[in-house]
Amino acid sequence: MVVTYHRPTRAIIHRKAMKENIKNEVERLPEGVELFAVVKADGYGHGAVATAHVALSAGATGFCVATLDEAIELREAGITEPILVLSVVFPSYLSLVIDYDLSITVATKDWLIEAQKVLNDLEETTTAPIKIHIKADTGMGRIGFLTADEVKEAAAFIEASPDMIWEGLFTHFATADEQDTSYWHKQADRFNGIIQALAHLPRYVHSSNSATALWHDKEMPGNMIRYGIGMYGLNPSGHELPETYPLIPAMELVSELIQVKELPSGEGVGYGKTYDTPEREWIGTVPIGYADGWVRKMQGFSLLVDGEFCEIIGRVCMDQLMIRLPHEFKVGTKVTLIGRNNGQEITMQDVANHLGTIHYEVCCILSERVPRIYQE
Repeated sequence: MVVTYHRPTRAIIHRKAMKENIKNEVERLPEGVELFAVVKADGYGHGAVATAHVALSAGATGFCVATLDEAIELREAGITEPILVLSVVFPSYLSLVIDYDLSITVATKDWLIEAQKVLNDLEETTTAPIKIHIKADTGMGRIGFLTADEVKEAAAFIEASPDMIWEGLFTHFATADEQDTSYWHKQADRFNGIIQALAHLPRYVHSSNSATALWHDKEMPGNMIRYGIGMYGLNPSGHELPETYPLIPAMELVSELIQVKELPSGEGVGYGKTYDTPEREWIGTVPIGYADGWVRKMQGFSLLVDGEFCEIIGRVCMDQLMIRLPHEFKVGTKVTLIGRNNGQEITMQDVANHLGTIHYEVCCILSERVPRIYQE
């Protein structure tokens, strides 16, 4: 999908906001604890490479991504700091892991066995060992070893191999962003039990995502945090828990009115004629639609025009949507979908509430057709 610069729809990314969010977190970290910026999913829709450079300038010392290709993108953009791939990388791609000097996650003994076979075959072309972080599944039910004995066995396998380095041990919390902390403590106890069962620990031990770093920072051992959604200025809990410090949203989504017309009473608006004008109304058209990630369920939500909330009427189209205006506006008037406009604000959480989802999804589904414009 091509980036569409020749229309007024923009996602404006504020570097200063991200820097402040990271610096505020770095200042809270105990001595010796590092911050790895999570820039998976194209930096949660904010742009992975640009976000990575901002994170480095604010104190991050490494990065986390979800896929091998995301890691390669950072390396090819000149990022030299440590990069951890959080999901499983097939052993058949280990030559790329070595070539790009990446750290990867291991979640099963079978993977280690298969990886050793691949590495044996690669010995003629390279001797660089792969860096491995062992993932412990303490209650997420996603990937990882379930017991301390399994982790110990995996660590022993890695340390016995000249082709592998045991670089990290980690887990991930399912409920760190909730008021009820009982399950979080159950997971924490399991991870602590694994740590205590090991004769020694690798270079990195990490369990803190943004939510754990914000609300459980005094309770977890480790020397690294994975800072994701907080970096982008969004509260991991939505609105369930108060922010530990002010998080500054880094993204605005804006456009302009491209046509304004007055329709008489009884006129239909949009596909399926799901809206009929009850009286004479001013209608504005905005060039953004579901192909941009502003999905059809946004019908009924309100956007900001000159500080006034204007409802989306009719179905959101692929490329455009229509809003009901309180009066005539000039073509070219700014429309704010997310952000501040003349004293009023629409937050990413407001959009998520309307869709019945989380703000993570809202920023991630904005398609690449929407240009990301970076400002200080």
